[in-house]
Amino acid sequence: MALRAGGMGAQSRFAPRSTGNPPGQTKKALKQRFLKLLPCCRPKSIPSLSENSVEDEFELSTVCHRPEGLEQLQEQTKFTRKELQVLYRGFKNECPSGIVNEENFKQIYSQFFPQGDSSTYATFLFNAFDTDHDGSVSFEDFVSGLSIILRGTIDDRLNWAFNLYDLNKDGCITKEEMLDIMKSIYDMMGKYTYPAMREEAPREHVENFFQKMDRNKDGVVTIEEFLESCQKDENIMRSMQLFDNVI
Repeated sequence: MALRAGGMGAQSRFAPRSTGNPPGQTKKALKQRFLKLLPCCRPKSIPSLSENSVEDEFELSTVCHRPEGLEQLQEQTKFTRKELQVLYRGFKNECPSGIVNEENFKQIYSQFFPQGDSSTYATFLFNAFDTDHDGSVSFEDFVSGLSIILRGTIDDRLNWAFNLYDLNKDGCITKEEMLDIMKSIYDMMGKYTYPAMREEAPREHVENFFQKMDRNKDGVVTIEEFLESCQKDENIMRSMQLFDNVI
């Protein structure tokens, strides 16, 4: 999830911009791009939905991991029963075992960035979804994160983004962590997307990030600094609303 678009594979305000996108890219187009990056939301992965289907109660006789019941997931997320049914069928179609490990996650993600190397950024993203740090992302993990990204409050989404950037989960973002993030974004977008990119460009983006966010100039960005800076930035606030009611 990057600040400029609030979601997986989207570009950060502090990240490089692709010259291949039309300048007037619409909100709808951005939403569609975001959904295509989610393994459970690709059109080929979503079977037709019947309200009387035997799978309505998560009929999972062939999978290793059994998710929580519909009612509990409804309480824990901001998705409706029908939305959870559709999301689960797509998830199971991609991940028959009921869980995704890091390698599978990277393989799925790489399909959308064939011009670059998305493996490092996908690892960071995987770790953000793997909230219990057990090396796998279950359906519950996935829909919990997705609920925040798509239906959470502005603060919820910003907290999720902060957690993504805070690579070692110690409660603050260092320049080294942000540089790793920026390099991974440049690698993911590919050298052909930015043929004139200078080697020092990722570090310059990091300096811009810290100049804006590190209010007390102590060399790290805390969650309080991050939230305050983002909430005062109109562009970031607009980008946080791009994915309202996507599904």
